[in-house]
Amino acid sequence: MTLSKTIRGVLAGVAAGAAVSMAALPALAQKTIALGYQAPLTGEMSQYGEVFRNSATLAVEQFNKSGKLPGATVVLKFEDSKNDAKEGVNIAKKFVDDPEIVGVLGDFSSTVSMAAAQVYAQAGLPQLSQTASHPDYVKISEWQFRNITTQAYEGPFVAKWALGEGKKKIAVIAIQNDWGQSVVSNFKDAVEKGGGQVTSVEFYNPGNRDFRTILTKVAREKPDAIYLGMFDEDGASLLQQRRQLNVQIPTYATSSLYSPKLIALAGPSSDGLKLSTTFAADSPEPVVKAYVDEYQSRYKAIPTMFAAQAYDATNIMLAAIAKVGPTVDRKTLRDALAQTAGFPGVTGETTFDPQTREPTKQLARMEIKGGQFALVK
Repeated sequence: MTLSKTIRGVLAGVAAGAAVSMAALPALAQKTIALGYQAPLTGEMSQYGEVFRNSATLAVEQFNKSGKLPGATVVLKFEDSKNDAKEGVNIAKKFVDDPEIVGVLGDFSSTVSMAAAQVYAQAGLPQLSQTASHPDYVKISEWQFRNITTQAYEGPFVAKWALGEGKKKIAVIAIQNDWGQSVVSNFKDAVEKGGGQVTSVEFYNPGNRDFRTILTKVAREKPDAIYLGMFDEDGASLLQQRRQLNVQIPTYATSSLYSPKLIALAGPSSDGLKLSTTFAADSPEPVVKAYVDEYQSRYKAIPTMFAAQAYDATNIMLAAIAKVGPTVDRKTLRDALAQTAGFPGVTGETTFDPQTREPTKQLARMEIKGGQFALVK
């Protein structure tokens, strides 16, 4: 082998190595930005955690393909809270200790969200819950956000609806927890301010699905309507027992009962139930139709209001990340979230109040007719 050939071989090897190194540079430079998501993935509230995970995964995949954050990829880290406050706190500590995580989504219930919020507030990690509607949740610190209406808005909305339909005497049945108490207090205040009367308030313990005694007691009072603050499995049991006892009292509910599972479990007993919602899957809005079509194609189910809330929550946080850029950290993400205004989501536009961080949202009215949720015009 001549010297010139040897030199040419060495140079070719160097050039090839350099080409490989250059080709690998973009992959090496790609930064990973993580979002924590805590939700009930097992247990009796797991159906909510499942749709949160579905929607969040869809949103992040769409975002990463969009090219809105060059040089970085967003990943989700899910943890199962089991809808338990202690588990929620443990997860919060785990997320706080993870340097990749710049923001957190969840939890599902106000009780778990507020327990975890204490940890996030102390550590300075932004938390955005898609469903924590207790009025005190965002008052914990400047690090808490939500994209759902509170009971301070939903209660008066349904109270005005019921009173407008001539229901002046209303009984309330709600789950005994922080959220259920806020359901009762906000609805009761609104009914009384509107000239109506709450004939009785009946709380039940979580896990108890025998409502016969409560329904019998309420029926004796002969109210014009009943207002429910509970979730789908409890609601289905109550509606079935209401029919079995032949309690023919018009019934209204919080948006928490907007779930296909309610209809699947309660069957015809659910017909006539009236409730509020932030989302309608049959909306003709292009942004809603695109989301529903993609969700249904991927998960073989029509998205619920809870799925839609999670989709918007995730996208709100992703938009804030994109606004800051790949150098985003916990503080800059919090500040960008606080500036959210006119976000065009599938549950309508969302704007966070600059002082309170409460979302400006609109509610719609729904009624179950013939086994289907139908918008009330």
